[in-house]
Amino acid sequence: MITIKKNANNKYTFNLKAKSGNILLNSITFNDKVEATKTVNNLKSKNEKELIFERKTNFDGKFLFNLKNDKGQLIGSSKLYDSEAGLENGINNTKESILSIP
Repeated sequence: MITIKKNANNKYTFNLKAKSGNILLNSITFNDKVEATKTVNNLKSKNEKELIFERKTNFDGKFLFNLKNDKGQLIGSSKLYDSEAGLENGINNTKESILSIP
C-alpha cells in the first residue's frame, strides 16, 4: 500500500507499507503531487529486475537500503535494520509490496 502525503512545506512524500502496516520505504520529497504520483506509477510498472536497491551501513553499524530509479536517482530510503538478514528481508518485502501495487 502506498500513501501520498502533503507536508507542512506544501511538498509531497509517499510511504510504501507492508501488508502488516509497517513502513518499508519513505520517499524523497517532491515539489508537487503530480511528481509524486508519477513516481508511484513508474514503480507500479517495474518488474523485479528493474528495481535497484543500494545497500548501505550507517556510522552506528545499522543497515538500510535506498531505492533508486533506472537513472540512479534516489526514490526513497528504508528504516534502519539491526542485521544484514533483516535488511535483506526488508528488501524482499519491499519488492513484494511494489510488485503487488494495483
